[in-house]
Amino acid sequence: MSEKRPLSYLFDSAAINESLKSNKAVVCALSASYISTFAGYPLDSIKSRLQTTRQRISIPRLALTVYQEEGIVGFYRGLWIPLMTISFVRAASFTIYTRTKEYFRDRHWLSRNNILDVAATGGISGALSGSLISFGSAPFELVKVRRQLEYTIAASKGLRLVKAPSTMEAVRDIFRTNGALGLYTGFRLHFVRDTMGTALYFFEYDGFRYIMGRDASGEQGDTPPWLPIPVSLVPFLCGSLAGVTSWALIYPLDVVKTKVQQRALAGEKRRGVLETFHRLIRGPDPNAPKPILVGLARLYRGLGVSALRSVTTHGLLWTFFDLTASYIDKLPGGDESQQ
Repeated sequence: MSEKRPLSYLFDSAAINESLKSNKAVVCALSASYISTFAGYPLDSIKSRLQTTRQRISIPRLALTVYQEEGIVGFYRGLWIPLMTISFVRAASFTIYTRTKEYFRDRHWLSRNNILDVAATGGISGALSGSLISFGSAPFELVKVRRQLEYTIAASKGLRLVKAPSTMEAVRDIFRTNGALGLYTGFRLHFVRDTMGTALYFFEYDGFRYIMGRDASGEQGDTPPWLPIPVSLVPFLCGSLAGVTSWALIYPLDVVKTKVQQRALAGEKRRGVLETFHRLIRGPDPNAPKPILVGLARLYRGLGVSALRSVTTHGLLWTFFDLTASYIDKLPGGDESQQ
């Protein structure tokens, strides 16, 4: 009987329930991230192409071009990297975020039940999470950008791809060209973007949740009378709003990062951050600078599809995160399950 105990432990509902409860943040983030990442990836792929194309092109036309040249697979090129890595990155990010909030709560820091303390705690937790996670996520995002822009990078080299290289071939090519540190091309921009972006994101999300009836302890109350929506829709609404607004603020930095990485991957002459930003705004010809509004329009090209992606991804992320959390909270304890 004792030899069978390790195997029976795997099917012990009390042990499983206890494990789910003690790792709730990880389980919720993983399950929600798989669904949201898969749903939003085609829009993310189109966003990357819009950011780097030199010609003006509408989103429907670009989507049609991708479909004609690459098929449905083109929209999901490189999917397995973010599907696996971003999901684990989000699990780590949510764990750091929730543990930091618990650390603040245990010490009664920013513990008043008002929107400023609630949002500030979320923002500080998000900044810490984003900065730490960026060290692990940067190589995977670079490979994702490389996979999404295979045809654009080949065209800049004067080549025409018959078949895009695999993910492992892309990684090997980066190693051959720039060595191991090549995986951290554009890391400073990635670090700043993730730190600022994650801080803004959680700052806004926790602030919106407070406005929508959740107090500092995490208990969800009634929604405000001026927006009497079902409580089940609150995570989707707040996640979408936080995703769209924080991404809009950080979007120019993401455009510059993608452009810097694209030039590095294509083997083109390196340009600094300020030079890249200036050329995006004013154009490549210093003798005939473009109007600032035209440059800003170019800088924010693709924001529409990014906003749609943020609504889809972050709305679904928080919806399934809360659904999974609610399911785990309702699981019976060890004593009950052994009855």
